[in-house]
Amino acid sequence: MVDQIGIIITFIFFLLLFTGVGTYSATRKKATTTDYLLASRNVNPWLTALSAMATGQSGLLFIGQVGFAYKVGISTIWLTIGWAIGDYLAWWFVFKPLRQLSEATASDTVSAFLAQNIKGYRLISLISAFIILAFLGSYAAAQLVAGSKALNTVFGWNYNLGIIIGAIIVVIYCFSGGIRASIWTDALQGILMLGSLLLLLIVAVIKCGGFPSLWQSLNNIDPNLTNFNPKSLPLGFIPFFIGWIVAGFGVVGQPHIMVRAMAIDSVKHLSFARNLKTSLGLMNSFSALGIGLSARVLLPDLSTSGDPELALPYLSLELLPVVLVGLILAGLFSATMSTADSQILSCSAALTQDIFPQMSRSYNFAKIGTLSVTGVILIIALAGDNNVFALVTFSWSVLASGLGPLLLVKVSQQPINTVGAIAMMTMGVTTALIWKLVLNLSGVIYEVLPGMVAGMAVYGFYRTLSSLKT
Repeated sequence: MVDQIGIIITFIFFLLLFTGVGTYSATRKKATTTDYLLASRNVNPWLTALSAMATGQSGLLFIGQVGFAYKVGISTIWLTIGWAIGDYLAWWFVFKPLRQLSEATASDTVSAFLAQNIKGYRLISLISAFIILAFLGSYAAAQLVAGSKALNTVFGWNYNLGIIIGAIIVVIYCFSGGIRASIWTDALQGILMLGSLLLLLIVAVIKCGGFPSLWQSLNNIDPNLTNFNPKSLPLGFIPFFIGWIVAGFGVVGQPHIMVRAMAIDSVKHLSFARNLKTSLGLMNSFSALGIGLSARVLLPDLSTSGDPELALPYLSLELLPVVLVGLILAGLFSATMSTADSQILSCSAALTQDIFPQMSRSYNFAKIGTLSVTGVILIIALAGDNNVFALVTFSWSVLASGLGPLLLVKVSQQPINTVGAIAMMTMGVTTALIWKLVLNLSGVIYEVLPGMVAGMAVYGFYRTLSSLKT
Protein backbone atom coordinates (compact mmCIF):
# COMPACT_ATOMS: atom_id res chain seq x y z
CA MET A 1 0.00 0.00 0.00
CA VAL A 2 2.84 2.38 0.87
CA ASP A 3 4.49 1.58 -2.45
CA GLN A 4 1.30 2.35 -4.35
CA ILE A 5 0.92 5.69 -2.59
CA GLY A 6 4.47 6.66 -3.60
CA ILE A 7 3.84 5.69 -7.21
CA ILE A 8 0.55 7.58 -7.25
CA ILE A 9 2.16 10.73 -5.84
CA THR A 10 4.89 10.74 -8.50
CA PHE A 11 2.41 9.91 -11.24
CA ILE A 12 -0.03 12.64 -10.20
CA PHE A 13 2.81 15.18 -10.00
CA PHE A 14 3.65 14.66 -13.67
CA LEU A 15 0.02 14.66 -14.73
CA LEU A 16 -0.48 17.99 -12.98
CA LEU A 17 2.69 19.27 -14.64
CA PHE A 18 1.40 18.33 -18.10
CA THR A 19 -1.98 19.84 -17.41
CA GLY A 20 -0.38 23.00 -16.04
CA VAL A 21 1.85 23.44 -19.09
CA GLY A 22 -1.08 22.91 -21.44
CA THR A 23 -3.25 25.32 -19.53
CA TYR A 24 -0.46 27.93 -19.32
CA SER A 25 -0.08 27.80 -23.09
CA ALA A 26 -3.54 29.32 -23.28
CA THR A 27 -1.99 32.63 -22.16
CA ARG A 28 -0.38 32.82 -25.63
CA LYS A 29 -3.52 32.01 -27.58
CA LYS A 30 -5.50 34.17 -29.96
CA ALA A 31 -9.23 33.67 -30.25
CA THR A 32 -9.08 32.52 -33.88
CA THR A 33 -9.56 29.13 -35.46
CA THR A 34 -6.15 29.31 -37.18
CA ASP A 35 -4.51 29.79 -33.80
CA TYR A 36 -6.57 26.98 -32.25
CA LEU A 37 -5.75 24.57 -35.10
CA LEU A 38 -2.22 25.67 -36.16
CA ALA A 39 -0.89 27.93 -33.37
CA SER A 40 -0.82 30.78 -35.91
CA ARG A 41 1.90 28.86 -37.84
CA ASN A 42 4.51 30.09 -35.38
CA VAL A 43 5.89 27.00 -33.60
CA ASN A 44 9.67 26.89 -33.14
CA PRO A 45 11.60 23.87 -34.53
CA TRP A 46 12.57 22.43 -31.13
CA LEU A 47 8.95 22.18 -30.10
CA THR A 48 8.00 20.90 -33.56
CA ALA A 49 10.56 18.07 -33.40
CA LEU A 50 9.79 16.99 -29.83
CA SER A 51 6.07 17.20 -30.45
CA ALA A 52 6.25 15.22 -33.71
CA MET A 53 8.36 12.56 -32.01
CA ALA A 54 6.03 12.18 -29.03
CA THR A 55 2.92 12.26 -31.20
CA GLY A 56 4.24 9.77 -33.73
CA GLN A 57 5.51 7.17 -31.27
CA SER A 58 2.66 7.11 -28.77
CA GLY A 59 1.43 4.14 -26.75
CA LEU A 60 2.56 1.96 -29.64
CA LEU A 61 6.13 2.43 -28.42
CA PHE A 62 5.67 1.72 -24.70
CA ILE A 63 3.00 -0.95 -25.01
CA GLY A 64 2.79 -2.32 -28.55
CA GLN A 65 6.42 -2.18 -29.68
CA VAL A 66 7.84 -3.47 -26.39
CA GLY A 67 5.33 -6.33 -26.47
CA PHE A 68 6.12 -7.09 -30.11
CA ALA A 69 9.86 -7.23 -29.38
CA TYR A 70 9.13 -9.52 -26.42
CA LYS A 71 7.30 -11.98 -28.68
CA VAL A 72 9.32 -11.79 -31.90
CA GLY A 73 12.86 -10.86 -30.82
CA ILE A 74 15.66 -8.86 -32.44
CA SER A 75 14.13 -9.09 -35.93
CA THR A 76 11.71 -6.32 -34.89
CA ILE A 77 14.66 -3.98 -35.43
CA TRP A 78 13.78 -3.93 -39.14
CA LEU A 79 10.39 -2.47 -38.32
CA THR A 80 12.14 0.36 -36.45
CA ILE A 81 14.80 0.98 -39.12
CA GLY A 82 12.41 0.74 -42.06
CA TRP A 83 9.89 3.01 -40.39
CA ALA A 84 12.58 5.61 -39.57
CA ILE A 85 13.86 5.64 -43.17
CA GLY A 86 10.39 6.15 -44.59
CA ASP A 87 9.54 8.85 -42.06
CA TYR A 88 12.80 10.69 -42.81
CA LEU A 89 12.08 10.63 -46.55
CA ALA A 90 8.62 12.07 -45.94
CA TRP A 91 10.06 14.93 -43.89
CA TRP A 92 12.69 15.52 -46.61
CA PHE A 93 10.44 15.59 -49.66
CA VAL A 94 6.91 16.40 -48.50
CA PHE A 95 6.90 18.60 -45.41
CA LYS A 96 8.45 21.69 -47.02
CA PRO A 97 6.00 22.03 -49.92
CA LEU A 98 3.14 21.19 -47.55
CA ARG A 99 4.16 24.05 -45.23
CA GLN A 100 4.48 26.49 -48.12
CA LEU A 101 1.35 25.54 -50.03
CA SER A 102 -0.92 25.18 -47.00
CA GLU A 103 -0.11 28.75 -45.99
CA ALA A 104 -0.39 30.07 -49.53
CA THR A 105 -3.85 28.51 -49.89
CA ALA A 106 -4.92 29.34 -46.29
CA SER A 107 -5.56 25.65 -45.63
CA ASP A 108 -5.88 25.10 -41.89
CA THR A 109 -6.59 21.37 -42.09
CA VAL A 110 -5.30 18.42 -44.09
CA SER A 111 -8.72 17.88 -45.69
CA ALA A 112 -8.85 21.52 -46.78
CA PHE A 113 -5.41 21.19 -48.34
CA LEU A 114 -6.39 18.02 -50.22
CA ALA A 115 -9.44 19.76 -51.66
CA GLN A 116 -7.99 23.17 -52.50
CA ASN A 117 -8.10 24.32 -56.13
CA ILE A 118 -10.32 21.43 -57.24
CA LYS A 119 -13.78 21.96 -58.66
CA GLY A 120 -16.28 20.15 -56.45
CA TYR A 121 -13.89 20.39 -53.52
CA ARG A 122 -16.64 19.97 -50.90
CA LEU A 123 -17.05 16.29 -51.69
CA ILE A 124 -13.31 15.71 -51.31
CA SER A 125 -13.28 17.55 -48.00
CA LEU A 126 -16.22 15.49 -46.73
CA ILE A 127 -14.82 12.09 -47.71
CA SER A 128 -11.34 12.79 -46.39
CA ALA A 129 -12.83 14.19 -43.17
CA PHE A 130 -14.91 11.05 -42.65
CA ILE A 131 -11.82 8.89 -43.20
CA ILE A 132 -10.02 10.95 -40.56
CA LEU A 133 -12.88 10.73 -38.08
CA ALA A 134 -13.30 6.98 -38.49
CA PHE A 135 -9.71 5.81 -38.43
CA LEU A 136 -7.89 8.58 -36.57
CA GLY A 137 -10.65 8.31 -33.98
CA SER A 138 -9.93 4.59 -33.59
CA TYR A 139 -6.22 5.41 -33.39
CA ALA A 140 -6.88 7.88 -30.57
CA ALA A 141 -9.02 5.31 -28.76
CA ALA A 142 -6.08 2.90 -28.88
CA GLN A 143 -3.95 5.49 -27.06
CA LEU A 144 -6.45 5.72 -24.22
CA VAL A 145 -6.51 1.92 -24.04
CA ALA A 146 -2.70 1.80 -23.86
CA GLY A 147 -2.66 4.19 -20.91
CA SER A 148 -5.37 2.28 -19.12
CA LYS A 149 -3.47 -1.01 -19.51
CA ALA A 150 -0.53 0.50 -17.65
CA LEU A 151 -2.70 1.83 -14.81
CA ASN A 152 -4.41 -1.54 -14.53
CA THR A 153 -1.05 -3.30 -14.25
CA VAL A 154 0.42 -0.98 -11.61
CA PHE A 155 -2.65 -0.14 -9.52
CA GLY A 156 -5.12 -2.86 -10.44
CA TRP A 157 -7.62 -0.22 -11.55
CA ASN A 158 -10.43 -1.08 -13.90
CA TYR A 159 -9.52 -0.50 -17.57
CA ASN A 160 -12.37 1.94 -17.97
CA LEU A 161 -11.10 4.20 -15.19
CA GLY A 162 -7.74 4.72 -16.91
CA ILE A 163 -9.44 5.48 -20.20
CA ILE A 164 -11.67 8.10 -18.59
CA ILE A 165 -8.77 9.73 -16.69
CA GLY A 166 -6.75 10.04 -19.91
CA ALA A 167 -9.67 11.55 -21.81
CA ILE A 168 -10.37 14.13 -19.09
CA ILE A 169 -6.75 15.30 -18.89
CA VAL A 170 -6.44 15.61 -22.66
CA VAL A 171 -9.66 17.62 -22.88
CA ILE A 172 -8.56 20.05 -20.18
CA TYR A 173 -5.51 21.35 -21.98
CA CYS A 174 -6.76 20.87 -25.54
CA PHE A 175 -9.92 22.79 -24.72
CA SER A 176 -7.94 25.61 -23.16
CA GLY A 177 -5.10 26.04 -25.68
CA GLY A 178 -5.81 24.00 -28.82
CA ILE A 179 -2.84 22.80 -30.89
CA ARG A 180 -0.43 25.05 -29.00
CA ALA A 181 -1.30 23.30 -25.74
CA SER A 182 -0.90 19.96 -27.49
CA ILE A 183 2.53 20.87 -28.87
CA TRP A 184 3.85 22.34 -25.60
CA THR A 185 2.77 19.34 -23.54
CA ASP A 186 3.96 16.95 -26.26
CA ALA A 187 7.44 18.47 -26.04
CA LEU A 188 7.59 17.97 -22.28
CA GLN A 189 6.13 14.50 -22.61
CA GLY A 190 8.67 13.63 -25.32
CA ILE A 191 11.55 14.49 -22.99
CA LEU A 192 9.99 12.36 -20.25
CA MET A 193 9.44 9.47 -22.68
CA LEU A 194 13.09 9.51 -23.71
CA GLY A 195 14.43 9.72 -20.16
CA SER A 196 12.17 7.02 -18.74
CA LEU A 197 12.90 4.54 -21.55
CA LEU A 198 16.67 5.00 -21.30
CA LEU A 199 16.51 4.60 -17.51
CA LEU A 200 14.59 1.34 -17.64
CA LEU A 201 16.74 -0.01 -20.48
CA ILE A 202 19.97 0.57 -18.54
CA VAL A 203 18.63 -1.02 -15.35
CA ALA A 204 17.15 -4.00 -17.23
CA VAL A 205 20.31 -4.75 -19.21
CA ILE A 206 22.42 -4.55 -16.04
CA LYS A 207 19.98 -6.95 -14.34
CA CYS A 208 20.44 -9.35 -17.28
CA GLY A 209 24.23 -9.24 -16.76
CA GLY A 210 25.03 -6.96 -19.69
CA PHE A 211 24.38 -7.24 -23.42
CA PRO A 212 26.43 -10.44 -24.01
CA SER A 213 24.60 -12.24 -21.21
CA LEU A 214 21.23 -10.93 -22.43
CA TRP A 215 21.96 -12.19 -25.94
CA GLN A 216 22.98 -15.62 -24.70
CA SER A 217 19.90 -15.90 -22.50
CA LEU A 218 17.64 -15.03 -25.42
CA ASN A 219 19.35 -17.60 -27.62
CA ASN A 220 18.85 -20.23 -24.92
CA ILE A 221 15.13 -19.44 -24.70
CA ASP A 222 14.58 -19.52 -28.46
CA PRO A 223 17.23 -19.09 -31.21
CA ASN A 224 14.66 -17.19 -33.28
CA LEU A 225 14.80 -14.36 -30.72
CA THR A 226 18.40 -13.62 -31.78
CA ASN A 227 17.84 -14.17 -35.49
CA PHE A 228 17.90 -10.90 -37.45
CA ASN A 229 16.00 -12.52 -40.32
CA PRO A 230 12.25 -12.56 -39.61
CA LYS A 231 10.81 -16.04 -39.97
CA SER A 232 7.91 -17.11 -42.17
CA LEU A 233 8.27 -14.55 -44.96
CA PRO A 234 6.88 -16.18 -48.14
CA LEU A 235 8.16 -13.35 -50.36
CA GLY A 236 11.48 -12.96 -48.57
CA PHE A 237 13.08 -10.15 -46.59
CA ILE A 238 13.28 -7.38 -49.23
CA PRO A 239 9.50 -6.96 -49.81
CA PHE A 240 8.98 -7.18 -46.05
CA PHE A 241 11.52 -4.42 -45.37
CA ILE A 242 10.27 -2.21 -48.20
CA GLY A 243 6.80 -2.57 -46.73
CA TRP A 244 7.98 -1.04 -43.44
CA ILE A 245 9.84 1.77 -45.22
CA VAL A 246 6.61 2.66 -46.98
CA ALA A 247 4.85 2.37 -43.61
CA GLY A 248 7.14 5.06 -42.22
CA PHE A 249 6.55 7.15 -45.34
CA GLY A 250 2.86 6.70 -44.56
CA VAL A 251 3.24 9.61 -42.14
CA VAL A 252 2.04 11.67 -45.14
CA GLY A 253 -1.43 10.31 -44.42
CA GLN A 254 -1.43 11.10 -40.68
CA PRO A 255 -3.17 14.46 -40.10
CA HIS A 256 -2.11 14.72 -36.44
CA ILE A 257 1.55 14.69 -37.51
CA MET A 258 1.27 16.61 -40.76
CA VAL A 259 -0.21 19.61 -38.95
CA ARG A 260 3.15 19.92 -37.16
CA ALA A 261 4.71 20.71 -40.53
CA MET A 262 1.92 23.14 -41.28
CA ALA A 263 2.41 24.90 -37.91
CA ILE A 264 6.22 25.33 -37.86
CA ASP A 265 7.37 28.96 -37.93
CA SER A 266 9.50 28.68 -41.11
CA VAL A 267 10.31 26.17 -43.83
CA LYS A 268 13.97 27.00 -43.17
CA HIS A 269 13.71 25.22 -39.81
CA LEU A 270 12.26 21.97 -41.13
CA SER A 271 15.68 20.35 -41.72
CA PHE A 272 16.73 20.93 -38.12
CA ALA A 273 13.38 19.66 -36.82
CA ARG A 274 13.61 16.57 -39.06
CA ASN A 275 17.12 15.62 -37.89
CA LEU A 276 16.34 16.19 -34.21
CA LYS A 277 13.08 14.28 -34.40
CA THR A 278 14.68 11.33 -36.21
CA SER A 279 17.63 11.08 -33.81
CA LEU A 280 15.52 11.17 -30.66
CA GLY A 281 12.91 8.89 -32.17
CA LEU A 282 15.50 6.22 -32.96
CA MET A 283 16.83 6.42 -29.40
CA ASN A 284 13.31 5.81 -28.11
CA SER A 285 12.63 2.95 -30.52
CA PHE A 286 15.89 1.12 -29.82
CA SER A 287 15.32 1.56 -26.09
CA ALA A 288 11.86 0.02 -26.42
CA LEU A 289 13.36 -2.88 -28.39
CA GLY A 290 15.98 -3.49 -25.70
CA ILE A 291 13.38 -3.35 -22.94
CA GLY A 292 11.22 -5.90 -24.75
CA LEU A 293 14.18 -8.27 -25.16
CA SER A 294 15.24 -7.84 -21.53
CA ALA A 295 11.70 -8.51 -20.34
CA ARG A 296 11.68 -11.80 -22.28
CA VAL A 297 14.60 -12.93 -20.10
CA LEU A 298 13.51 -11.40 -16.80
CA LEU A 299 9.75 -12.04 -17.10
CA PRO A 300 9.47 -15.33 -19.04
CA ASP A 301 6.00 -16.17 -17.75
CA LEU A 302 4.40 -13.35 -19.76
CA SER A 303 4.82 -15.44 -22.91
CA THR A 304 2.47 -18.14 -21.63
CA SER A 305 0.30 -16.71 -18.86
CA GLY A 306 0.25 -12.95 -19.32
CA ASP A 307 0.11 -10.08 -21.78
CA PRO A 308 3.48 -9.26 -23.41
CA GLU A 309 2.19 -5.75 -24.13
CA LEU A 310 2.41 -5.15 -20.36
CA ALA A 311 6.10 -6.06 -20.21
CA LEU A 312 7.25 -2.49 -19.59
CA PRO A 313 5.07 -1.70 -16.55
CA TYR A 314 5.71 -5.16 -15.07
CA LEU A 315 9.45 -4.74 -15.56
CA SER A 316 9.31 -1.32 -13.90
CA LEU A 317 7.60 -2.79 -10.84
CA GLU A 318 10.18 -5.57 -10.73
CA LEU A 319 13.35 -3.48 -11.04
CA LEU A 320 12.78 0.11 -9.95
CA PRO A 321 12.15 1.94 -6.68
CA VAL A 322 8.72 3.45 -6.10
CA VAL A 323 9.51 6.98 -7.28
CA LEU A 324 11.02 5.74 -10.53
CA VAL A 325 8.06 3.45 -11.18
CA GLY A 326 5.93 6.56 -11.01
CA LEU A 327 8.29 8.22 -13.48
CA ILE A 328 8.05 5.29 -15.92
CA LEU A 329 4.28 5.18 -15.58
CA ALA A 330 4.10 8.92 -16.23
CA GLY A 331 6.34 8.45 -19.29
CA LEU A 332 4.08 5.73 -20.63
CA PHE A 333 0.91 7.67 -19.92
CA SER A 334 2.40 10.80 -21.46
CA ALA A 335 3.19 8.84 -24.63
CA THR A 336 -0.45 7.91 -24.99
CA MET A 337 -1.71 11.42 -24.22
CA SER A 338 0.77 13.15 -26.54
CA THR A 339 -0.77 11.25 -29.43
CA ALA A 340 -4.39 11.21 -28.29
CA ASP A 341 -4.52 14.99 -27.85
CA SER A 342 -3.19 15.62 -31.36
CA GLN A 343 -5.55 13.10 -32.88
CA ILE A 344 -8.55 14.50 -31.05
CA LEU A 345 -7.70 17.98 -32.33
CA SER A 346 -7.28 16.69 -35.90
CA CYS A 347 -10.63 14.90 -35.70
CA SER A 348 -12.17 18.04 -34.25
CA ALA A 349 -10.74 20.06 -37.14
CA ALA A 350 -12.19 17.60 -39.65
CA LEU A 351 -15.59 17.92 -38.00
CA THR A 352 -15.74 21.68 -37.48
CA GLN A 353 -13.81 22.91 -40.52
CA ASP A 354 -14.49 20.35 -43.23
CA ILE A 355 -17.85 18.74 -42.47
CA PHE A 356 -19.48 21.96 -41.21
CA PRO A 357 -17.57 24.70 -43.08
CA GLN A 358 -20.33 27.23 -42.44
CA MET A 359 -19.11 27.25 -38.82
CA SER A 360 -15.42 27.09 -39.65
CA ARG A 361 -14.59 30.58 -38.41
CA SER A 362 -16.32 30.11 -35.08
CA TYR A 363 -13.70 29.75 -32.35
CA ASN A 364 -16.28 28.48 -29.87
CA PHE A 365 -17.60 25.90 -32.32
CA ALA A 366 -14.05 24.56 -32.75
CA LYS A 367 -13.85 24.03 -29.00
CA ILE A 368 -17.27 22.39 -28.88
CA GLY A 369 -16.07 20.08 -31.66
CA THR A 370 -13.15 19.02 -29.48
CA LEU A 371 -15.50 18.06 -26.66
CA SER A 372 -17.82 16.18 -29.01
CA VAL A 373 -15.02 14.22 -30.67
CA THR A 374 -13.51 13.30 -27.31
CA GLY A 375 -16.86 11.91 -26.19
CA VAL A 376 -17.11 9.67 -29.26
CA ILE A 377 -13.49 8.49 -28.96
CA LEU A 378 -14.07 7.74 -25.28
CA ILE A 379 -16.99 5.49 -26.19
CA ILE A 380 -14.88 3.69 -28.81
CA ALA A 381 -12.08 3.13 -26.29
CA LEU A 382 -14.47 1.80 -23.63
CA ALA A 383 -16.03 -0.66 -26.07
CA GLY A 384 -13.02 -1.50 -28.24
CA ASP A 385 -10.22 -4.03 -28.64
CA ASN A 386 -7.35 -4.06 -26.11
CA ASN A 387 -4.64 -5.02 -28.63
CA VAL A 388 -2.81 -1.70 -28.96
CA PHE A 389 -0.26 -2.81 -31.58
CA ALA A 390 -2.95 -4.14 -33.89
CA LEU A 391 -5.24 -1.13 -33.44
CA VAL A 392 -2.51 1.42 -34.09
CA THR A 393 -0.84 -0.26 -37.05
CA PHE A 394 -4.18 -0.91 -38.74
CA SER A 395 -5.43 2.67 -38.29
CA TRP A 396 -2.08 4.05 -39.49
CA SER A 397 -2.21 1.92 -42.63
CA VAL A 398 -5.73 2.94 -43.64
CA LEU A 399 -4.99 6.65 -43.13
CA ALA A 400 -1.74 6.36 -45.08
CA SER A 401 -3.43 4.50 -47.93
CA GLY A 402 -6.50 6.72 -48.04
CA LEU A 403 -4.95 10.18 -47.69
CA GLY A 404 -1.24 9.74 -48.48
CA PRO A 405 -1.34 9.28 -52.29
CA LEU A 406 -3.64 12.27 -52.80
CA LEU A 407 -1.48 14.44 -50.54
CA LEU A 408 1.58 13.52 -52.63
CA VAL A 409 -0.25 14.63 -55.75
CA LYS A 410 -1.25 17.92 -54.13
CA VAL A 411 2.20 18.83 -52.75
CA SER A 412 3.63 18.04 -56.20
CA GLN A 413 1.03 20.45 -57.66
CA GLN A 414 -0.07 17.86 -60.21
CA PRO A 415 -3.53 18.10 -61.82
CA ILE A 416 -6.40 16.07 -60.38
CA ASN A 417 -10.18 16.40 -60.54
CA THR A 418 -12.87 15.48 -58.02
CA VAL A 419 -13.60 12.03 -59.47
CA GLY A 420 -9.90 11.17 -59.59
CA ALA A 421 -9.29 12.36 -56.02
CA ILE A 422 -12.23 10.40 -54.64
CA ALA A 423 -11.19 7.30 -56.59
CA MET A 424 -7.65 7.55 -55.17
CA MET A 425 -8.91 7.75 -51.58
CA THR A 426 -11.47 4.98 -52.07
CA MET A 427 -9.05 2.59 -53.76
CA GLY A 428 -6.36 3.17 -51.14
CA VAL A 429 -8.67 2.50 -48.20
CA THR A 430 -10.32 -0.48 -49.89
CA THR A 431 -7.00 -2.10 -50.78
CA ALA A 432 -5.65 -1.72 -47.24
CA LEU A 433 -8.82 -3.19 -45.75
CA ILE A 434 -8.88 -6.17 -48.14
CA TRP A 435 -5.15 -6.83 -47.70
CA LYS A 436 -5.51 -6.89 -43.91
CA LEU A 437 -8.96 -8.32 -43.24
CA VAL A 438 -9.72 -10.52 -46.26
CA LEU A 439 -6.37 -11.72 -47.63
CA ASN A 440 -4.65 -11.62 -44.20
CA LEU A 441 -1.30 -10.73 -45.82
CA SER A 442 -0.10 -8.06 -43.38
CA GLY A 443 2.53 -10.42 -41.97
CA VAL A 444 4.03 -10.78 -45.44
CA ILE A 445 3.91 -7.10 -46.49
CA TYR A 446 2.43 -4.38 -44.31
CA GLU A 447 -0.74 -3.11 -46.00
CA VAL A 448 0.49 0.48 -46.37
CA LEU A 449 2.56 -0.58 -49.39
CA PRO A 450 -0.24 -2.14 -51.47
CA GLY A 451 -2.67 0.54 -50.24
CA MET A 452 -0.51 3.48 -51.33
CA VAL A 453 0.54 1.77 -54.56
CA ALA A 454 -3.14 1.21 -55.40
CA GLY A 455 -3.91 4.89 -54.78
CA MET A 456 -1.04 6.02 -56.99
CA ALA A 457 -2.03 3.49 -59.67
CA VAL A 458 -5.45 5.13 -59.82
CA TYR A 459 -3.72 8.47 -60.36
CA GLY A 460 -1.61 6.96 -63.14
CA PHE A 461 -4.79 5.66 -64.79
CA TYR A 462 -6.39 9.12 -64.42
CA ARG A 463 -3.43 10.85 -66.08
CA THR A 464 -3.44 8.32 -68.92
CA LEU A 465 -7.12 8.93 -69.58
CA SER A 466 -6.59 12.68 -69.43
CA SER A 467 -3.78 12.54 -71.98
CA LEU A 468 -5.88 10.40 -74.32
CA LYS A 469 -8.73 12.92 -74.19
CA THR A 470 -6.39 15.72 -75.15
